[in-house]
This record gives sequence, C-alpha cells and structure tokens, in this order.
Amino acid sequence: MDALALVALAGLVTVLGVLFVGLRQRQRVSQRLDRLANRISGAPSLASRSPSRAVGRLEQVLEAHEARQQEDEKQQRYEQVLDALDVGVVLVDAKGEITFANSSATWFQDGRHSEAVVAQKLQDSLDAVLEGSVTEQQVAENLVLFGPPKRTLSLFAKPLFTADSISGAIAVIRDVTELEQTNTVRRDFVTNISHELRTPIGAVSLLAETLIDEQDLEVQDSLAKRLIVEAERLTNTVNDLLELSEIEHSNTSEYQPLSLHKVVASAHDRVRAAASQMGVVIEITAGDKDYLVCGDRRQLTSAVFNLFDNAVKFSDGGMISVSLRDEHGRATLAIADTGIGIPRRDLDRIFERFYRVERGRGRDRGGTGLGLAMVSHIVSNHQGHLKVNSIEGEGSTFTIELPLVSPQAI
Repeated sequence: MDALALVALAGLVTVLGVLFVGLRQRQRVSQRLDRLANRISGAPSLASRSPSRAVGRLEQVLEAHEARQQEDEKQQRYEQVLDALDVGVVLVDAKGEITFANSSATWFQDGRHSEAVVAQKLQDSLDAVLEGSVTEQQVAENLVLFGPPKRTLSLFAKPLFTADSISGAIAVIRDVTELEQTNTVRRDFVTNISHELRTPIGAVSLLAETLIDEQDLEVQDSLAKRLIVEAERLTNTVNDLLELSEIEHSNTSEYQPLSLHKVVASAHDRVRAAASQMGVVIEITAGDKDYLVCGDRRQLTSAVFNLFDNAVKFSDGGMISVSLRDEHGRATLAIADTGIGIPRRDLDRIFERFYRVERGRGRDRGGTGLGLAMVSHIVSNHQGHLKVNSIEGEGSTFTIELPLVSPQAI
C-alpha cells in the first residue's frame, strides 16, 4: 500500500473515531436529560433518540410540572381561605369518605358527648344527600347542644355533581348561638318595650277619659295626680332609652383620667335620700388610696348610681356594703346588698333591656327595666368587666372591674 493510501486510511479512522466519540457523548447527554425529566415527572419513559428530542421532552415535563405547581398553589390558597373561615366545611367523595375538612370542622372529630352528637348528625346528613333520599337534594337544620354552655349549630349539606352523577357532597357547620341569642333579645325587646309603653299610655288614656266626665273636685285631683305619675313613667322610659342609645354610641376618645372615689361619692349623694327614706344603711369602705380610671365621669356616675338605686329598691330596709380596692392593676368596685336576691335562672338575662325577674317587681319600685342594661354598656365602653353573684332571698353582689391609670396621667 502506497503512502497516499495509508494517509487516506488514517484519515478515515480518525473521522470514524471522532464520530464514535461524538455519538457516545450525544447518548450521554440524552440519558442525562431523560433522567432529569423522569425525576421531575416521577414517571419513567422511553429513551430519547437524540439530545434535541430529550430537550423537547424535558421542556414538556417542566411545563407540566409548572402547571401542577400552580394548581397546587391555587389549591393551597383555597384551603387557607377555608381554614380562615369561622364556619366548618367538610368535603366527602362519592363513597362518603372525607377528602377535606377545614380547621373549624375538626373540633368535633373523635370527640365525646356533644361532639359525638355533631359528628353523627353530620354523617347522617352527608349520607342522606349522597343517597339522594332527601327532598331537593339538600339538608338544612339547626342542632341544639345543651352543654353547658348551650350552643346552637346550623348544619347544611348538599351533593356535588359531575355530569349527571353525584361525585361527592359538601357540609357546612356554623355556630349560630350568638345569632339566636341576639334574635331572642330583639324579640323580647320589641315585646317588652311594647308592653312598657302600652301600659302607661293606656292608663293615661283611661284617666283622661274619666277626668273629662268627672265633676267631683276631689276625684279630679286624684285622677290628675295619677296622670302625672303615668306621664312621668313614660318620660323616664323614653329618657332612659335615649341615654342608653347615647351610651352605646359614645366616643371613647374623649375619655379623661378621673377619680373613682369621686364617682362613688357622687352616686352616693344622689341615692342617699332614697336610702334614708327606706331605712337602708350604705357602708362604704374605700381606704385612703385614690383609684384613677380613664373614662366619662357622667357615664360612670350613672352606672354606679343605678347599682346603688337597685340595691336600695330591693333591700327592704337592709344594709348595702360598698368596697373599693386594687386587684392586680384593676380597680374593683363591689356593691353588696342583703335584699331579695335574683333567681339563678335569671342571672344570664338581667342585663337585657326591659328584662325583669318577675313581672311588676321592678315596676312597683319605679324602675324602667333599662338600668342594668346601661350599666353593662358603660362598663364595656370603659374596657371593664361586670359580674354578679346572687342568692335568692339572701342578697346580691355586683362587681365592676376597671383598668387603673397612673397618677401621672392627670
């Protein structure tokens, strides 16, 4: 073989070697890209024939992965939104197995007593809508748990459809205890205010009609005096309603530091004459320390006066003990009487407007039924707490706790 042929053969071998090495490198590149794509997708696939195809497949996998991530993020946002709700949400599949429950719907799971009752009722409602055995394919009802404390839950269940078949169901549980209490208070308020106004209005109308035809001057004088009494009752009721409305919408930004000693003294001065007339002794123990609170002097004086006034009216000649002390940075004012007391069943409702323990009990003593409601709102406006302890036939103790302020605040 001549030299020229040897050179050509050597060149061919070199070219083949380069091509072989390049092919091996291309295969390695394709394999690496395929492995990366498999790792991202989580599923193996056939090997790509070239790096360009491997790159194409990797792009598709990345796009699908990004789409899944976006869907997962959206799902997480939905779950976060549902977790932020104060209502319980439960999703089940077509077999009735729970696929999602937000945090507000997990309190009754694996529970006992009332929690178990809720869980069973929820399961029954979901089964009913999944089976299609309820009218209009949904369940809506209230569930009362007697506690304590008593609670009312609203339960709503409805099926979910895919095409024409049931694919699952959703249940929503909401605590409507406060709403039910508000509705009860509103109904009672309308009933009570109608009764409170109808009675004196009816009396005024009847007395006026009688007075027109009455010729006896002594009887006329008696009827006129009774007219004045009933008119005063109407005036007091309207004035108390206006004051209560003003208290509910008062501007707390205008509150100023003031002495609670002076508030108690002012309220005592207003009730002193009535207490003396009824033979009630008021004993005040306040010490030498001056207790400073931030608030409205007129409102706080009105609150303390109302408690004094009630204690005097229902003490029947007993004693009222008033103490003022500092407990953990809060001024505590306690007003204890030795009167007729309050039945246990009524303690939760005595701060409602016009609520009376017994019909006529407060009316016979000249009350409008709004005093304790005003006290409750005033204490709440001043960031305080109002408590009552009472034993029927032995007496009651009302306690106001208000945050203290430093003497440098004046």
